[in-house]
Amino acid sequence: MNGAASSAGSPLEWRFSQVFGERTAGEEVQEVDIISAIEFDKSGDHLATGDRGGRVVLFERTDTKDHGGSRRDAEQMGYAAKHPEFRYKTEFQSHEPEFDYLKSLEIEEKINKIRWCQPANGALFLLSTNDKTIKYWKVQEKKIKKISEMNIDPSKALGDNRPSPSSPPQLLANGVHDYLSKDFSFPPGGIPSLRLPMVTSQETSLVARCRRVYAHAHDYHINSISNSSDGETFISADDLRVNLWNLEISNQSFNIVDVKPTNMEDLTEVITSAEFHPIHCNMLAYSSSKGSIRLIDMRQSALCDSHTKLFEEPEAPGSRSFFTEIIASISDIKFSRDGRYILSRDYMTLKLWDINMDSGPVASYQVHEHLRPKLCDLYENDSIFDKFECCLSGDGLRVATGSYSNLFRVFGASKGSTEAATLEASKNPTRRQIQTPARPSRSMTSMIRRGSESPGAENGNANDFTNKLLHMAWHPTENSIACAAANSLYMYYA
Repeated sequence: MNGAASSAGSPLEWRFSQVFGERTAGEEVQEVDIISAIEFDKSGDHLATGDRGGRVVLFERTDTKDHGGSRRDAEQMGYAAKHPEFRYKTEFQSHEPEFDYLKSLEIEEKINKIRWCQPANGALFLLSTNDKTIKYWKVQEKKIKKISEMNIDPSKALGDNRPSPSSPPQLLANGVHDYLSKDFSFPPGGIPSLRLPMVTSQETSLVARCRRVYAHAHDYHINSISNSSDGETFISADDLRVNLWNLEISNQSFNIVDVKPTNMEDLTEVITSAEFHPIHCNMLAYSSSKGSIRLIDMRQSALCDSHTKLFEEPEAPGSRSFFTEIIASISDIKFSRDGRYILSRDYMTLKLWDINMDSGPVASYQVHEHLRPKLCDLYENDSIFDKFECCLSGDGLRVATGSYSNLFRVFGASKGSTEAATLEASKNPTRRQIQTPARPSRSMTSMIRRGSESPGAENGNANDFTNKLLHMAWHPTENSIACAAANSLYMYYA
């Protein structure tokens, strides 16, 4: 507990760790190579990314947890004690482009979400989804079977008993040559150089196999998948419905949330994200385009029309504008590891909610407040509809999310913390760091609004709306962040 308190007190110093798929200056990025999903597994030893070309790429950790003296040696040499290092493991084509002939609709192969499942017998399992179809993958090391050839050295083995070319072997009634006739006899004591075919397997190869395909359950685009803590079920959510699946049954799902009105003209809000509680398999939360989060308990009824709790922030009087509803839409929600808090990201802010307190968020962090005067331009170029993800550290002491110009922001979430760092997805993350003045600590329950400094304006830098950092993930046990800038995967540690 003391360690956690001390790490919460002082701001973290972030350093560059690794980059995969780094672009050279002026290199054009292919649309299919742009990363669209990132996810660490529960142990933090594996990392998966999905891209717009329907591929899933897996990375594995190479620095082992405990080398005995080697970690101390590393510390003496000036390296960080915990510096997670990953290497490329394998990749596979998860989804292909499809065409829905009934609706005359093209279904792109882009991976929307990846979720790791429980590993078993040395194999890794994960779920990946595009707009319509979820797939369950098993990735396992397989031994490559090789057959050593039957090897006879005729000159040594058969001696002078070989038939002469002029006298071919006798043809039997069934059309087979009789090599064991009088003309072709084995020497006494057998043939020493005869080797029977044997199966040998020295090499191993990683094989990804699709175990199940969960299809035809969503009329609208799937925005979320989340697996339950029971290890048996998972949910998938589209704009209007949340479905519950069993991992073993691919041809049947149960609709547990349905917000579709009888008349579509009465539609006022859609589901934007859904997540299972990390501990209680009966509880899940989903967010909406109106900026609210609903917590539901599946024990109450089969169709969860009513929510257990509703989290929404009351609108400040006189603050309403044309953009109010658009920027209030929540693009992502994440539970903290203990399930006590929910982190939500809307267009302008990150909000932290205590699930025991539905009167309002316990903390609110301004991500890019300097863009508020530019909302009209952002609406014109559709950037206002960008869906940024958010993440929490494993200890729940910090939260992070992305912004434009390939910047991301890390905030302290503990009581009284004033930590607010702006980092760039590059080899020099602190190149555009803002010096934030120390401020008096405030209580968690009072509305904390932090980080209103402009991440793009501190050095007169114009925001680059084409370079947006939408996807990021925090290592489950260490202060390490993976984030995607176009086709490049950057990793940082603190």
